[in-house]
Amino acid sequence: MPDRILDSLAHPVVLSPMAGGSGTPELCAAVSEAGGLGFLAAGYKTGEAVAAEIERVRAATDRPFGVNLFVPGGPADPDVVEAYAAELAPEAERYGVELPDVPLDDDDDWDAKLDLLLRSPVPVVSFTFGCPGLALVDRFHEVGTTVVVTVTDPGEAVAAMVAGADALSVQGPEAGAHRGSFVPRKPYGRSEPGLLDLLAAVRAAVRTPLIAAGGIGDAAAALAAREAGAAAVQLGTAFLLTPESGASAVHRAALRDPRFTSTTVTTAFSGRPARGLTNRFILDHPDAPVGYPAVHHLTTPIRRAAVAQGDPGGVNLWAGTAWRLAEERPAADVVREIGRALA
Repeated sequence: MPDRILDSLAHPVVLSPMAGGSGTPELCAAVSEAGGLGFLAAGYKTGEAVAAEIERVRAATDRPFGVNLFVPGGPADPDVVEAYAAELAPEAERYGVELPDVPLDDDDDWDAKLDLLLRSPVPVVSFTFGCPGLALVDRFHEVGTTVVVTVTDPGEAVAAMVAGADALSVQGPEAGAHRGSFVPRKPYGRSEPGLLDLLAAVRAAVRTPLIAAGGIGDAAAALAAREAGAAAVQLGTAFLLTPESGASAVHRAALRDPRFTSTTVTTAFSGRPARGLTNRFILDHPDAPVGYPAVHHLTTPIRRAAVAQGDPGGVNLWAGTAWRLAEERPAADVVREIGRALA
């Protein structure tokens, strides 16, 4: 099944499912229409909202696309969350907002989304932050859905293969936004192998088709990933400046702003390791805790206010290490340029 999906693509280019607004049904459809594999991010949405976005994609394209789900984890430590809330009090005052009471064990409407995708199947479903069990993977196979699991090390890859995953999204540490590891890790990044070495290690551990993700911003990086054993490449940051992207004006401006000179992995915004442009908030909260999704909910009003006020210092500017290569051009152009290089 997975090789049929990947082999059916005119271009072996996969859209990273960017939760939080950057990924849109229009971007998903544009990537699929151009011959790649578009993805909708179901994270942070209700099942009803995901259903509406799926219908928008289906109205725009009859080509294969996927939906990405966040696998629920355990509850956050209430003491850790309370301590971080105290640390964030000056931030709330700065932006004129109140910090909310947050759920410690939000499951992101998991059951409703599973029910939706099993009742009204889509071609591909992917999982991030964990691995579905064999029984759930079998249910998706029964309705004709290809299953992809995001992995960040060979151990996760083996677990996903045993669970019956059809393909693996191998995410290197260069990737923007959240690290898709099964368990949040901190500290993070410095001792991990880069994408190409990670691909080689995973390739030695499993025979499942691999989709390379992380720091791929141009044809040269895509070719290197293909030569390291990837059947397809997955890009997210490269699509942030496209007209189909839902990235905010603040985010778009920051990606082009020469004052931003690096990316940093941080837990400050969500309580899970994620890579973004190094800004004031990240630097001011270097010891932010692991506590997803409670920290995500805690910082939501701050981030929204920062965007509304046009302040890039207080918002998560997710970006991979190749962010400088992102251009203002249609999504189809990105797909075709990378795809032609891999032909």
